[in-house]
Amino acid sequence: MPAVHHRLAFERPIAELEARLAKLESAEATSANQDEARRLKRELAELTKKLYSELDPWQTVQVARHPERPMTTDYLDLVFEEFVELHGDKTFADDRAIRTGFAKLDNYKVMVVGHQKGKTLKERNACYFGCAHPEGYRKAMSKMELAAKYQMPVICFIDTPGAYPGIGAEERGQSHVIAQSMLEMSRLPTPIVCVVIGEGGSGGALGIGVGDKVAILEHAYYSVISPEGCAGILWKSSAFAEQAAMALKLTSKHLLELGVVDDVIPEPLGGAHRDHHQMSNRLKMYLVNALRELTARPIDQLLSDRYAKFRNIGVFFEGEHRAESLTPARPGDVSPAD
Repeated sequence: MPAVHHRLAFERPIAELEARLAKLESAEATSANQDEARRLKRELAELTKKLYSELDPWQTVQVARHPERPMTTDYLDLVFEEFVELHGDKTFADDRAIRTGFAKLDNYKVMVVGHQKGKTLKERNACYFGCAHPEGYRKAMSKMELAAKYQMPVICFIDTPGAYPGIGAEERGQSHVIAQSMLEMSRLPTPIVCVVIGEGGSGGALGIGVGDKVAILEHAYYSVISPEGCAGILWKSSAFAEQAAMALKLTSKHLLELGVVDDVIPEPLGGAHRDHHQMSNRLKMYLVNALRELTARPIDQLLSDRYAKFRNIGVFFEGEHRAESLTPARPGDVSPAD
């Protein structure tokens, strides 16, 4: 396994085994040492698989926030070719928390839109730790409209704890621009694929999260609010974040069961932060297959399916109550009785 510098609390047994293995491999290469090293590698792989297959929701949040987890810029380098960044919203500023640009994916020319948290402290401050301002969502909208004009699919990478909550952002219409972005994405006449690659927090994630395919990486999370925010509201203290994570049903398994996401993309053994290249290969394969499926559909059908998909999220039936159709009527539609 590639070296990981930041350890999560539940990974302590993995770290201990890795330390023993490293010490053994640096010792004299005797037959006994080589046999023991092979045994430790098997034990390490089995332990890592067991721990990561039994993650609780709060541990999943910790993995999604891992500082070595691949970000949008990593995938731009490893998944795409010929990325050309596009800047600014033509109104106020260039928000570095959202990156946009043309790119090539296999045989497809696409528009990529993604949150960026930053890696160094300087970059994180410039990106506001992935929390976009209104100008970020306006930038995303204008670039998506440009993609539709040239009949290019849009790929969105979601990785944010939420939209920036500052006074300036509110004064410039944060909530309105997120709602507007969701509306525009719902009727954008080009295929859209959205992937939650890390954190999917609140309206900040939804602002670029309306697509024909919505996928999530295995150890990412997607939620109406962060666990700390939920704990602060319900228990008046962020100390209850672990309980809030349990209640929010925010893991990929829960989201797939609830119909919030369409697909879960498996991560490498021990999480995406352990092998950026393998994770990028899996993501690329998913994106290419999704675009192959979506580009084969007529635009009218694509838009109709997208509308029905999001209108059906959150629809549940109990007991004997059933509906003839899960798809609510669109505004202006005429019912058969009419």
